[in-house]
Amino acid sequence: MSRAAGSIGALRARLEWLRLLGVEDLPVRPETGGAVAPEPRPVPRPGVSPEERRGAVQAGLFGGAEEVEASPLAQARAPEAPDAAAALRLIRVDIGECTRCGLCGNRTNVVFGVGDPNARLVFVGEGPGADEDRKGEPFVGRAGQLLTKIIESMGMERKDVYIANVVKCRPPENRTPLPDEIATCSPFLFQQLAAIGPRVIVCLGTPATQTVLGTRDTITRLRGTFHDIGGIRVMPTFHPAYLLRNPAAKREVWDDMKKVMAELKKAE
Repeated sequence: MSRAAGSIGALRARLEWLRLLGVEDLPVRPETGGAVAPEPRPVPRPGVSPEERRGAVQAGLFGGAEEVEASPLAQARAPEAPDAAAALRLIRVDIGECTRCGLCGNRTNVVFGVGDPNARLVFVGEGPGADEDRKGEPFVGRAGQLLTKIIESMGMERKDVYIANVVKCRPPENRTPLPDEIATCSPFLFQQLAAIGPRVIVCLGTPATQTVLGTRDTITRLRGTFHDIGGIRVMPTFHPAYLLRNPAAKREVWDDMKKVMAELKKAE
């Protein structure tokens, strides 16, 4: 590689880094760069309607190897409803003022999910924190503000995506949800995902990744590579709260998001 090419690459990486940190006056056109994600299995044709995409996902038309068999998402079905928004409302009604596990004892609000019911991109975290519990909306605290910057750096707004958590009530002291809590609450998440039928799911952190993929592997082993579940592309990456503690990892997350942007562009 020539010195000029190396300098251009370094400059591009620096500009992307600044953009991820929220600098708005140095726009950069996203590049796929880096390692190329593996070719996806067949997916709904470009231009497919949200209803057709959801139907194909729910019908399990895309084959799926080990991950489809391992993940409960492969068998998830949304409630019968005219559209995704109506299906999500039915799921929320079903949750009600939930007392199915011990997390209900300390919560202020059930934190269901927010965003576009027909989103092509869904972000999944592990559970609400104190700010989210007070407001009843996922990812509104410091980690949520960073997630918003990441979404905006991808050329979108929060209203363009859907954001949800594995568990809908805040674990005490923001601890990791326990296996029985995840087992009780995650079926609602899988119903949400089946109703939306996104092109890509980004799993934020180990609990979300393990739940969605049905695996025991950690985020450090799985991040940065797409996994297929019933035609949905799943990208594990670090949780924004981890990035607040380890800012250097933002570079890796941005690399993951460039792969997600490239995947979304394929389906346009």
